[in-house]
Amino acid sequence: MRALREGDASVGAVTAFIGTVRDRGDAGVVRSMELEHYPGMTERAIEAMIDETRRRFDIRDVRVIHRVGPLTLTDQIVLVAVSSAHRQAAFQACEFLMDYLKTQAPFWKKEATAGGSKWVDARAADDGALERWGISSGNAS
Repeated sequence: MRALREGDASVGAVTAFIGTVRDRGDAGVVRSMELEHYPGMTERAIEAMIDETRRRFDIRDVRVIHRVGPLTLTDQIVLVAVSSAHRQAAFQACEFLMDYLKTQAPFWKKEATAGGSKWVDARAADDGALERWGISSGNAS
């Protein structure tokens, strides 16, 4: 968070979103999860999303950290942090970037439950969140 402000006296706001592994999912009570990605491709996709965020919002800086591999309950999955001169742009950019990540980043999530493991399908609600920014993903079936 300090790096988003350091040396930039025009920063008046820093917002952050931290996503965590919760105990409920589509298949019921979640015991753990695993996130897979394509190395190289995923990082390029996130960089493109950050570039789009910079084009849309008057922000100063952005950080995205996204974990992959096995995760347990309450583990942090993703951090999206944004700095700007004013809070509205920081909040909007942070929310936009999270909506974009949920639908456009090449990650695959598998949830482990008492009944076994299941890959999580794209959600129509996530597509709807992205559509309010004028972007259609069509990921959900």
